[in-house]
Amino acid sequence: MCLAVPAQLVSCHGEEAVADMHGNRVRVSTLMTPDVGPGDWVLVHAGFAIQRLDAEQARATFAVIRDADARETG
Repeated sequence: MCLAVPAQLVSCHGEEAVADMHGNRVRVSTLMTPDVGPGDWVLVHAGFAIQRLDAEQARATFAVIRDADARETG
């Protein structure tokens, strides 16, 4: 299964950014979301920020992921 995960951008430099994913800092490409900046929430898939989110959408997505994980681990 492929999954896009919410992350908050910490810094942006050209088409690259550092994103915080629950305390993990990862480098992502902002090639597909050129108008994002530090503090923005984005969906990250395969190392690319593919969509901007608002904070409520990010929380809702984390809740869905958490619920799916709870069902999986049972």
